[in-house]
Amino acid sequence: MDRWRGRVALVTGASVGIGATIAKELVRHGMKVVGCARDVERIQKLAAECQSAGYSGVLVPYKCDLTNEEEILSMFSAIKSQHKGVDVCINNAGLGHAEPLLSGRTSGWKDMFDVNVLALCICTREAYQSMKERNVDDGHIIHINSMSGHVVLPIPDTHFYSCTKFAVTALTEGLRQELREANTHIRATCISPGLVVTEFAQRLYPDNPERAAALFSKIKAMDTIDVANAVIYVLSAPPHVQIRDVQMLPVEQVL
Repeated sequence: MDRWRGRVALVTGASVGIGATIAKELVRHGMKVVGCARDVERIQKLAAECQSAGYSGVLVPYKCDLTNEEEILSMFSAIKSQHKGVDVCINNAGLGHAEPLLSGRTSGWKDMFDVNVLALCICTREAYQSMKERNVDDGHIIHINSMSGHVVLPIPDTHFYSCTKFAVTALTEGLRQELREANTHIRATCISPGLVVTEFAQRLYPDNPERAAALFSKIKAMDTIDVANAVIYVLSAPPHVQIRDVQMLPVEQVL
């Protein structure tokens, strides 16, 4: 990770869960991390924790609604003017609503598509353009996907969410191909975790905490640091090595 010290990483959805832990670990390894989310106060608190811990990097909180393209473009403009640009883009932000295919609300489907697919694509495009205009040829774009992007579980509430994650799987491979055709050494990686202890389940079932808790009652789920360690592993690979997809899940989880 030494070659990443002092360089700029963007982490979306950095206020809680996997995104917060990834941001913290990158700061610990000396990177300048722009962490974005709608709830910027949580990122500000995390930034203070990183500073108090004496980490060599810095966390820069940025308030951004990823469903609004203008806000995303404004964020990249601010990163350019204040930090020159993005060297690593980690598309972590993800959203899940319990909206089955036969009875789900269109608004819920749209929210998931806007965050899980369109925002990821916009951030990827802008990060690549940032790298290209500065002749950065060793950047890295990482999509935090899900095992639901590889396996459709027999849970109707997650079927549209799974659809968006299958899109991320395809988008990562498409991105890798386009980067290769552009004769660049910028790398693209997809990290697909299974069950992780985060607020995701509570947000999926906001009116049914018992159902959310039941997801974690039978097996030992992974912790957010497990996913963050996978990010560090991917970034630590030699520049000539591209790790295409990391699929990881609890030992006891059956898919």
